[in-house]
Amino acid sequence: MQLELRHLEAVCRIAETGSLGRAAARLGVSQPALSAQLRRIERATGGELFVRGRHGVDPTPLGEFVLAKARRVLGEMDALAAGARAAEPHPTLRLGCILLVLVDRLLGELDQELELEGQEIAVSIEHSVTTLSRMLGAGQYDAIVYGECNDHEVPLPEGTAARTLIPKEPFCVRMSAAHPLAARERVELADLAGETWMTLVEDDDGGPEALVAACRKAGFTPTLRYRIADRKMHYDLIAGGRAISVSQPTAPPAEGTVLRPLAGDPITGRIRLAWNRAAVSERRAGLLYRAAGRAYLANVPTNDFHRAWWDSRPELHPVLD
Repeated sequence: MQLELRHLEAVCRIAETGSLGRAAARLGVSQPALSAQLRRIERATGGELFVRGRHGVDPTPLGEFVLAKARRVLGEMDALAAGARAAEPHPTLRLGCILLVLVDRLLGELDQELELEGQEIAVSIEHSVTTLSRMLGAGQYDAIVYGECNDHEVPLPEGTAARTLIPKEPFCVRMSAAHPLAARERVELADLAGETWMTLVEDDDGGPEALVAACRKAGFTPTLRYRIADRKMHYDLIAGGRAISVSQPTAPPAEGTVLRPLAGDPITGRIRLAWNRAAVSERRAGLLYRAAGRAYLANVPTNDFHRAWWDSRPELHPVLD
């Protein structure tokens, strides 16, 4: 595993709070998720970074070394972003997103909105909500579009405002078209016990925890094997019967696979927009909100089962007037 800025931030938060639990709360992830992430970081750095002491966790000598480097790197990144922003005479609006289905259409919608404003926009994709939030707070993004699963709430930095775009959407399951359950209109989660799951690329939006919790409630623990960001490889593995995955209900079709809703909607998500109040006016935030809303609505008809679900719940629809 290659270390990323979010991994350095996790190490710093653990050291600052002296507790995995408190660090997890500050980062907006569960304690088990942070513990698993710390183990991956320790494998990448070559040894233990923290040991349990009388008053929590304390850094090891290796941990002290990594902390010093991490703080320097994060400080330099924040200074770089702030300096570049101050030196830019006509700032481009910088939007960060996780890989939501609406992103493809969002680019076109934003071009139409902001062309009238005479402003350019730069859009970047991240695989971590924690990274998005940190970069928003550091001034590296002016606004972010992100998702949350079930009851998970992403903590936002000071000086930001947020608005919920889609308060609820039911995750569905993508499986091979040759799967024995593919002929069903709706799939019971309990019937997927024993399957190999493709884990979500984002590991800090509450999604993995929501999947594990829902499966355990259905009577089994899921086998999480693949974590692949490349869409084609992701879909090819599923089409070949190697794995199944949860998916947004607006996701497009992929050859050799089918999307089926899960009975009882055990895993749900919501989509939110957050922005730096010093960089984005309320009016411009409204433009972003409307563009994202239109992008989402354009994808609703992609799957008939979701269109029926969505049409029966007008209270969830974004207000775009």
